[in-house]
Amino acid sequence: MERDDLIVNDSYSVQANHDEAHGKQIRKKIYFVTLLLSAITTVEVGLGIFIKQGTDFWPVVKWSFIAMTLVKAFYIVAVFMHLGDERKSLQYVIIAPYVIFILYLLYIAGTESSYLNELWLEFKP
Repeated sequence: MERDDLIVNDSYSVQANHDEAHGKQIRKKIYFVTLLLSAITTVEVGLGIFIKQGTDFWPVVKWSFIAMTLVKAFYIVAVFMHLGDERKSLQYVIIAPYVIFILYLLYIAGTESSYLNELWLEFKP
């Protein structure tokens, strides 16, 4: 009995535009994104190790963590989850709710943290 799930003729790779130049381009893109994500992660870890909480520079570090995390999330979704290959309208339909939700969470976190800070200062002896 012959298996029908195996493609044995070489015409499949030609029909699907799977040539070596296209493969090199895809591998180059994957290597670039992997190195970029590794570099961003290294910077995040370095900032977390060397800059201590409570310094004047700490709010900038926190916002840089948020920005770098969003850049990493963009590249992961665009390249590894292949959303970058889709039409712009589909990208916007998928990404827009997440962006709105993230902005909402940032707003709530900022509002509640300032409120809790005011409460803490009231009850602090």
